[in-house]
Amino acid sequence: MSAATGELKRAAGTSPGFACDRQGTRSDDERVAQAMRGFVEDFGRKAALYLESCIHCGMCAESCHFYEVTGDPKYTPVWKLEPLKQAYKREYGPFAPIFRLLNLKRAVSADQLAEWQHLLYDSCTMCGRCSLMCPMGIDIAGLISDARHGMARAGLVPAELREAADRGAAPADFKDRIGRLAAEHRIDIPLDKAKADVLCTISATEIEKYPASIVATAKIMQRLGADWTFRSDGYQANNFGLLAGDAQKQKEASMKLIDAAVACGAKSLILPECGHAYGALRWMGANIYGKPLPFQVLHISEFLAENVRSGKLRLKRLDKSATFHDPCQSSRRGGVIEAPREVLAALGVELKEMFPTRGTNWCCGGGGGVVDIRRADALRHKVFHLKMNQIDDTGAELPVTSCSDCRKTFDDGQTHYRWDKSMNSLLELVADNLAEA
Repeated sequence: MSAATGELKRAAGTSPGFACDRQGTRSDDERVAQAMRGFVEDFGRKAALYLESCIHCGMCAESCHFYEVTGDPKYTPVWKLEPLKQAYKREYGPFAPIFRLLNLKRAVSADQLAEWQHLLYDSCTMCGRCSLMCPMGIDIAGLISDARHGMARAGLVPAELREAADRGAAPADFKDRIGRLAAEHRIDIPLDKAKADVLCTISATEIEKYPASIVATAKIMQRLGADWTFRSDGYQANNFGLLAGDAQKQKEASMKLIDAAVACGAKSLILPECGHAYGALRWMGANIYGKPLPFQVLHISEFLAENVRSGKLRLKRLDKSATFHDPCQSSRRGGVIEAPREVLAALGVELKEMFPTRGTNWCCGGGGGVVDIRRADALRHKVFHLKMNQIDDTGAELPVTSCSDCRKTFDDGQTHYRWDKSMNSLLELVADNLAEA
């Protein structure tokens, strides 16, 4: 834990059974003031349009997996924005003086922020299904991310996300892991090449739980004859700053990847099987960099599909049935929907789609950092029933996904419910079924 973070406290919140983590020793008044500054900094024409457009139709509730499994109105996505909306109405909106004078929207309180930590972090994966279903086109998931900025400014972030954002990457550990994997699997895994056309990245989840994905990447790159490398100065693609709501940590994590790609002159930066990593760099990277990125950013499934399409990557046929779980951040929020299905087609599987699927799929329940928040486990396990039922209903032999955090959520759900299905990595399936050139 960094000294800047200060003491982490998990204390009872205002709602029974909820807890609120606090960083530092600021007073309640200071926390509220910092949260308000964070909220107001994100207000602009776009946020104002969104916050003024809500018609309270309730469609976002029916789109939310947390509301779907509990029926509890507090999980209505737009209600999770209430502190942000209060700040907007009182401080920024066109009638802010009247709202303050008549107290038409009460001031945000410290107790309210403590209670909303559960709603903004534990019970929201920022999956974007509510944004997609909103008839007014309000990006509720984007506003949740903005609200997290204020919470981070106030030192009110779940301990696990705060610690992960502060911890960042550990290059020495990474070098050691790469060396051991290369020796164990007798494969070359280039590290820190001065020049390379392709920079590959990985997620912390893959390093900790799924190192086979690192080997799979090396096998595929070797088969393609690619000029590629990992870089110890920029390899960890997942961005806990984004999940925590810490804009500075988010920028630092993104800039490590950008600087590493620029340093080796990469033409392509390949993101791993990590949904939020794709959104953080593909759609936010240029804004953080301040100009267009001098390289293309591809999700690994896009890279695989591109090489399948060109005939450079030939695969053996599996002749099994499969269903694909679309990761919310790369699929619904990122647009990477058809690429993994192209790869599955090249593997010769019979694809049995879930219902709903593609951009309207149900979230696994672990995104947005929820899978890492221990106190959220009970609620997350309830949500996971949606995915179990979806997959079981297809009758498919192989559940497949292209996000390691989704996979982690599935593995945890499988253990919790003693489910007879195991989630498979698309990347690893490809590496295990490479056809001879």
